[in-house]
Amino acid sequence: MPVQEWLEAHRAEWSPNTVRSYATALAQWWSFLEQRDDAAAWRDLGVPAVSAYLSWLRNGRSAALLPTADGTVPQDTTLESRLAALISFYRWQDAVHEVPVAKRLLRGTPRRIPARGLLAHLNVGMPAGPSSLVRVRKTRRRDRPPILLPQQIQAILDGCAIWDDVRGEWVGNLRDRFLFALLADSGMRIGEVLGLRIRDFVMGQGATPHVEIVPREDNTNGARVKMMRARRVYVGADLERLYADYLTHLALRAAELGMPISADDSLFVNLQRPPFLAALREGTVRDKIDALKRRGLGPKDWSAHWFRHSHATALLLAGTADWVVSRRLGHAHVQTTLDLYGWVSEDEALRAAANWKTYTAGWRTEHDR
Repeated sequence: MPVQEWLEAHRAEWSPNTVRSYATALAQWWSFLEQRDDAAAWRDLGVPAVSAYLSWLRNGRSAALLPTADGTVPQDTTLESRLAALISFYRWQDAVHEVPVAKRLLRGTPRRIPARGLLAHLNVGMPAGPSSLVRVRKTRRRDRPPILLPQQIQAILDGCAIWDDVRGEWVGNLRDRFLFALLADSGMRIGEVLGLRIRDFVMGQGATPHVEIVPREDNTNGARVKMMRARRVYVGADLERLYADYLTHLALRAAELGMPISADDSLFVNLQRPPFLAALREGTVRDKIDALKRRGLGPKDWSAHWFRHSHATALLLAGTADWVVSRRLGHAHVQTTLDLYGWVSEDEALRAAANWKTYTAGWRTEHDR
């Protein structure tokens, strides 16, 4: 199948999330073609078909272009990712199998910005990359990233495991509590967390504890660091103590199973079901989140990425400089941070909803060292 061939050609380069997103986009493209009885003509389509595909997605994936029953429509960012996947697919098909669709979708010589005066030489020699003839029609929306309030995060952590003073031990699933606490207190992406090895969490020993985010291509669970960019994230003493408790729990469980562990092994592994000590997968984390939702913990639609948004929001509300937050999150540009979280300082209602400075009191950033 052409889609499977394309995905396999890029699977080693892309993160699992990218593969999943692109596979979804092409599956929807083929469903659209089948509804139009055009699947056999996938090699001979052009701008009209792709434009109709975007309308089909926006209007509820119906051949008749009727709105969905609940009135929901995909966000512009979702439509843009679907279009990007489709163009990437056809560009590869053109390069490998000379399928001409990409040539019909792309404008080979996009309009340049006119040069002015003595700066005219800056435009000389700049290659003109292709641009798409099909664009997503923007809706004027200013969505804010969803967040978890401090009390919601605490409820989720306590829903995983709590400390029993009488028994002198953690009761519940300590691994899950540590995983969600690490997401909340570091702002890391779920792929970065699941790709950690035991040695990557560096205890302070008199200095500030930190986590080394190391790009790797050999993680058995497919976890990847976005853009394969390494960075260091400083954390607080409370998270360090939780890590020590979890590491002890992991070592004891490995001894019970008669299986050795080393500093190069995955930090988050299966402890209660086979394959034992195998690296935890993102699908398992989603199952854990669904189980917590069924217990009424957190908003009904929260995901692991909400911890990252919450972390950035908390830091900004506590007065942390935006460039520090950008470096901590691993954004390529500070403008990305400003685009996502520029609203935070203006939201007095959110500022009053919780004591954010108290919530972030134990966190450490590069600026705090």
